[in-house]
Amino acid sequence: MVQTQKIGKSTSVAAQASKARVLIAVMLFVTVVINYMDRANLSIAMPAIADEMDLSKAQQGLLLSAFGWTYAALQIPGGWLVDRIPPRLLYPACLILWSVATAFMGVIGGFVALIALRLLVGVFEAPAYPINNRVATAWYPERERATVIGFYTSGQFIGLALLTPFLSWLQSVLSWHWVFIVTGTIGAIWGAVWYAFYREPRDSRANDAEIDLIRDGGGLVDLVDEQQPERPAVTRNDVATVLGRRKLWGIYLGQFCLTSTLWFFLTWFPTYLVEYRDMDYIKSGFLASLPFVAALVGVLFSGVFSDFLLRKGVSLGVARKGPIIVGLLLTVAMIGANFTDSTAMVIVFLSIAFFGNGLASITWSLVSALAPERLLGLTGGMFNFIGNLSSIATPIVIGLLVTDDSFAPGFVYMTVVTAVGIASYVLLVGRVERVRS
Repeated sequence: MVQTQKIGKSTSVAAQASKARVLIAVMLFVTVVINYMDRANLSIAMPAIADEMDLSKAQQGLLLSAFGWTYAALQIPGGWLVDRIPPRLLYPACLILWSVATAFMGVIGGFVALIALRLLVGVFEAPAYPINNRVATAWYPERERATVIGFYTSGQFIGLALLTPFLSWLQSVLSWHWVFIVTGTIGAIWGAVWYAFYREPRDSRANDAEIDLIRDGGGLVDLVDEQQPERPAVTRNDVATVLGRRKLWGIYLGQFCLTSTLWFFLTWFPTYLVEYRDMDYIKSGFLASLPFVAALVGVLFSGVFSDFLLRKGVSLGVARKGPIIVGLLLTVAMIGANFTDSTAMVIVFLSIAFFGNGLASITWSLVSALAPERLLGLTGGMFNFIGNLSSIATPIVIGLLVTDDSFAPGFVYMTVVTAVGIASYVLLVGRVERVRS
């Protein structure tokens, strides 16, 4: 009888709850589209920049990796900021600053200047994904969180699938300079929009029923409370917690391996199509968008399927880790590109691989599930720091491995890294439960 009353009450609350969190999901989605547009615009312009400036493969790898040096290095400070500055203030500041740096890449020429500006883009984008995770943790109950994370993560693939052909066309009609000017302008405008419309759950249009629905489902609606006392500084014990737990190292290493594939597509993929498959900018822009479409399908399916399994009573570990491990297994298909001369088959292999990457991309749901409540930002920062060391390693290592005649060593490297990622999730993560600080 008591159980029936609880079910009835829960159903009633859900029916009365407002849907303010839907707007938050859309805002996160648009922000991620812009975030990844500003990461990938250099890869689209790189063949033209390399031709104009006569850059070697090693120099191209260095320029493509410049974003990652500061982005990865500032993940932990970025996580510290996320734990202290509300998303309404921090996110628009970051958006506008990285967008200004992006726009100046189209105005100021020169190899060294491009590296310096790309380093600045990495500085200001560093807090972005820890902010996304914090917003998702505050706004969504556990049973909805993977779906929401999958939805806004899909923004990176939708944006790249739709905008890669457009930016390639823009470059062919005008010049590579306009790729950066246009994308930077869009980001600056969106920063103002975020400040105008984003609010925390209790300060938003969400009614009490929606607040209760989020809180009772495991959402931390009071995570950002301006009335709370100032939070203590990060201690050695805090750092020891996020660095000393096997479970957390499992997701850190797994994220490095997962994002290595993403960074291949964000850096070397357009160059591979233009220089190693002899395509023009328009055709390469279209074909480069197909793996991103496949990744979009993978990431949307992943979040929905993971939450479906959770609602059906499957353990949190299987529901969260299952899609990640299967996705990494599919990513191994990338090696097939070394065994065919058919451009169509290359796109098929790479689309399967990037579908797998999308399927595996709900890894932030494990941060939400495993991180100590008080150290969400620090854990997210460490997760993103180690994961995004791949943004440095992938462009540079591939640039050193490939030759003017063969890209095959690059695909071998990516396959080995993916295999390490599978082992990390299988052997290190173990039972999915929150780590105690």
